[in-house]
Amino acid sequence: MPRLRRSLLFAPLIVAVCSIVGGSYGPRANVAAADTSGELALSKDVDSFTKALSVVEQNFADASNPDKEIYKGAIPGMLRTLDPHSNFFDPKDFQLLREEQKSRYYGVGMTVQSRDGKTVVTAPFPGAPAYKAGVRPGDVILMVNDKSTDGMTTTDVADLLKGPRGTPVKIVVAREGTSEPLTFTVIRDQIERKSVPDAFWVKPGVAYVKILSFTENTSTELDNNLHRLGEGNIKGLILDLRGNPGGLLNEGVSVAGHFLPKGSLIVSHHGRTSSEKPYYARDGNHGRDYPMVVLVDSRSASAAEIVSGALQDHDRAWILGETTFGKGLVQTVYPLAANTGLALTTAHFYTPSGRLIQRDYSNQSFYDYYFRKEGNARNPLDVKMTDSGRTVYGGGGITPDEKYTAPKLDRFEAELYRTGLFNFTRSYFATHSATVPKGWLPDEGIITEFHEYLLKNHYEFSEAEFTQDHEWIKRYLAQSMYVYAFNVDESDKVFELLDPEVAKAIDALPKAESLLQSAKRIVAQRMTSEPQAAAHR
Repeated sequence: MPRLRRSLLFAPLIVAVCSIVGGSYGPRANVAAADTSGELALSKDVDSFTKALSVVEQNFADASNPDKEIYKGAIPGMLRTLDPHSNFFDPKDFQLLREEQKSRYYGVGMTVQSRDGKTVVTAPFPGAPAYKAGVRPGDVILMVNDKSTDGMTTTDVADLLKGPRGTPVKIVVAREGTSEPLTFTVIRDQIERKSVPDAFWVKPGVAYVKILSFTENTSTELDNNLHRLGEGNIKGLILDLRGNPGGLLNEGVSVAGHFLPKGSLIVSHHGRTSSEKPYYARDGNHGRDYPMVVLVDSRSASAAEIVSGALQDHDRAWILGETTFGKGLVQTVYPLAANTGLALTTAHFYTPSGRLIQRDYSNQSFYDYYFRKEGNARNPLDVKMTDSGRTVYGGGGITPDEKYTAPKLDRFEAELYRTGLFNFTRSYFATHSATVPKGWLPDEGIITEFHEYLLKNHYEFSEAEFTQDHEWIKRYLAQSMYVYAFNVDESDKVFELLDPEVAKAIDALPKAESLLQSAKRIVAQRMTSEPQAAAHR
């Protein structure tokens, strides 16, 4: 069984990549040398497995596929018995994760979705080849390089659009308001997506910055954004980590270190075969201590929890939102044979106060762990203190200082979000100019036109529902229409400017300022009293 033995050998290289669900990856753990009894046990286990595989290959009723049995069955099955985050990546997944970690790939630069059985362009990236060529949101992709997309998944279509830099790809689309299909020849290029979109002022002196994930350039992008705004002019900062699944550990450490004094402990980790490894703020905040509010939700995970946990433990920021996901496991990624990889949990993360970030998963299915998270999963026995003496709990993610739960979509809103907003926007710009001024928002005339469109296309709603959801409709319609009129980045910006939770964060800045000043006083008093106490001993 030479192929099996080669497949089970770990390559010496370690590659840090982003997890599909969200993870933080640290350096390779030092593995202790196994004793003789351990080697004998492992040898027997491998021998049993090879015999079982041999029986399957020789006697299964249909022709077997050894690679599938190993890569889709044996290895993933083994990892599923360990924890929810140890994972196996086949060659395609491994490549995708490398691209995600680097935030770049080669292609045309746009997102696509399946709508009514068709692959539809939802957003060409600003400045990307597809955008420059004239591909627009709402275009239905009919063919790629003379291959019909009928029956293809969005993943299949996306794979066709990717390719070596500088190579052409022919895209045929149907566009509403145009009688004949349109053909575009797009030259593939390197596509880079920022993990930190452009920061902006939400009101005079108050800056807003969102971090989508922690990739190779996140800390640099953050520094550049704050420098562009003029960090010395910031009187308050809203740091948005909602929906951030995590990413690279060192980038999370660098981001937290930007806001904390030099030498501050940010996070530590240790495991069965690895000693405790602390991480500190390397450069520090250079005395910049403007008040901060950090937005989190139940999808903020791993590196996002490291940042919010460090800022909370040091009383540097007011945390607003929902309890975070609770992912505090370190994965080390070992490349295997045939361009596959194995992400193995090797340690646990702890915040500066010593609380465990990881949520308990021992008595539930992995499905429940991911999708049926309890709102308050903290461990009442894992009680710690922040720098100023505030009580915080471990074992269940980061609990916010102030809870804010975004309202769930009602039935009508969910239907509009699914199809109504997108379909109306595509129809509207088929007959109206897409040239609108910056700062533009849908007025009551457009809201009325939207209402008539919904009636004409048989959407089911009552007038009471439409009136009740009026403000929601205006905000989400602005988001949809900005993608067409400007681009997806401007769409995201106007959406956040209209976000009630961002407004709540602005209102909470005085609490962040009070927390910061109170912590300074308490820490200063503690430092003064300790030498005096020592002198009397």
